[in-house]
Amino acid sequence: MRSVLLVEDDFFDTMTVEKSFEKFSVPHKLHTAFNGLEALDLLLGTNGVEPIRPLPEVILLDLNMPKMNGHEFLAELRTHEELRDIPVFVTTTSEMDIDRLNTQALGVQGYIVKPLDFENTRDLVDSMSLLETLLK
Repeated sequence: MRSVLLVEDDFFDTMTVEKSFEKFSVPHKLHTAFNGLEALDLLLGTNGVEPIRPLPEVILLDLNMPKMNGHEFLAELRTHEELRDIPVFVTTTSEMDIDRLNTQALGVQGYIVKPLDFENTRDLVDSMSLLETLLK
């Protein structure tokens, strides 16, 4: 089954994405990791974790997380030949140019500043349209 990996430590943001997948009948399984270390375990099958197979088509990545943040995760992801080409979209509260530049240097495909207002229909439709485009 086709899938998406959400790497997000905020429960509310995780629930928002899950509900959006359900509401728009996104035909992909959503896997969730709460920090970069958990995400790597899911991708590599390390530390006794069953790996996601096939690999996810897209990773949605928060930057500010405990244990291993988004920058550290991206740097590590790009060192693994089997993982380096998975498209990554950053979703973060950071509007700092340095974060945008650092993630662009690590090859992210997009940068979305949170919070997304999913009560605002335009934002929700735009976000889901972006996701649908990524998953085609």
